[in-house]
Amino acid sequence: MRLGATPKEGGTRTSVVTVGGERTLPFHHFDGEIPNPPVVAMEVWDIPPEDWPAPVREPFSDVFSSPSEWAKKCVEEYEADLICLRLVGCDPSGENRSPAEAAAVVKEVLRAVGVPLIICGCGNPEKDNEVFPVVGEAAAGENCLLGTITQDNYKTLVAVATAYKHKLIAESPVDINIAKQVNILALDAGFPLEDLVIYPSTGALGYGIEYVYSIMERTRLAGLGGDKLLAQPILCDIGAEAWVVKEARATKDEQPKWGDERLRGPLWEATTAYVYLLAGADILVMRHPRAVQAVKKMIRTLMAGGKG
Repeated sequence: MRLGATPKEGGTRTSVVTVGGERTLPFHHFDGEIPNPPVVAMEVWDIPPEDWPAPVREPFSDVFSSPSEWAKKCVEEYEADLICLRLVGCDPSGENRSPAEAAAVVKEVLRAVGVPLIICGCGNPEKDNEVFPVVGEAAAGENCLLGTITQDNYKTLVAVATAYKHKLIAESPVDINIAKQVNILALDAGFPLEDLVIYPSTGALGYGIEYVYSIMERTRLAGLGGDKLLAQPILCDIGAEAWVVKEARATKDEQPKWGDERLRGPLWEATTAYVYLLAGADILVMRHPRAVQAVKKMIRTLMAGGKG
C-alpha cells in the first residue's frame, strides 16, 4: 500500500510511504520477501494534550500551540515517516471545533510537512461523520490514511475516501472475525480491499498484549495463507496505549522503586512497539522521540537480518 502523493500524482508530498507486501512472517528473511520495512508515524493533535504526562510533553512543549510546528519538529528533528494528526478538538464534550476548523488544521499541517498524513477523528461517531467529508475534501489528492471505520460506522468515511481518493483504517476490537466483517462491509460498499489498513486495537506492555499479539499473528498467518480479507497492512496505536498505564506515567516520587519516569516511560513505549513489530505491525503510531529513535533503529536492524 502506498500512502501520500507527489506533485506528479496530484498531491504535494515530497515523500511517500509504501507498506505491506510481505510474503512471510515478520523479519523471516530466510523464508520469503519483505519488500517494505515497518514505518513510524508520530502523533500531532489539533489542541494541546492536557492529559499527557510530563516526560512526553516536554519534547513538544514549545510547539503544542501550533500543529504545523509540532508536525515539522516530528519530521525534521525526530525523522517521523508519517504524521498522525488527531482532530481531538472536534470532540463535542471538549472544544467542539467545527468541520471547517478541522479542515484548516489539516491544510496547515499539509503545508508544513512533506510526509504522508494519517488523519484520525475525535472518536465521536456522529461528529466524525460531520467532520470527515470536509476534511477529506481539504486533503483531496494527498492520498491520506483516514480513520477509523467500524462495523457500526463505516458508510460516511467509505464514501469520503472513495470520493477524494484516500485510504482507510478498519478498526476491530481484537477480534479476527470482526476484522473480517469490517473489511467485508467496506468491500460491499465499493471500497477496494487493497486500500484498507487493519487496526486490531492495541494493548500496552503488561495489559493484554499477549492476546493482541495472538490475534495479530493469526491475522498475518491467514493473510499469508491466501485469505484476501486479512491480507492488509496492520496499524498499531502504540503511544496512546503505552502512556496511559501507570508503569509509564507514575513519577519517581509516586513509585521510587521504579526509577526515573523520563527513562521508564519511553522504554515502556518502545518495548510495546518491539512486541508489535514481531507480531506483524506495518505502521506504528508513537509519541516520545526517544522511543521513536529506538524503534527506528530496531527496524533497521531487523530489516538487515539482525546485522547492524
